[in-house]
Amino acid sequence: MKTRGILNALIGVWFTSAPWIIGFGDQSGALSLSTFFGLIQIIVSLWGSDKPGWNSWQNWVSVITGVWFVVFPFIYSLTNGEVWSSVILGLITIIFSLWNLGTNSDSKAID
Repeated sequence: MKTRGILNALIGVWFTSAPWIIGFGDQSGALSLSTFFGLIQIIVSLWGSDKPGWNSWQNWVSVITGVWFVVFPFIYSLTNGEVWSSVILGLITIIFSLWNLGTNSDSKAID
């Protein structure tokens, strides 16, 4: 479970830096929201990485950031590469966060 939280945090790092790496840093709305939600994802992913179960609000916030990044490129009419990067990593975030939510706190699983 900690591994999924850390991977979600790394995806958040990508979303924070993507405007400059991919090249949509000239769109102020896309830049600020990608940075803001990326930072939120980093914080809640690390904070919730050891909090399993459906009552973990940190993992719910991470699900919401994943959904945001799936929808985000369509709101700002980003190009193909930007769309695929955001959608795929947003879906991975959602999957990892839901997986963490579904993890039983009493389980003795390694991850």
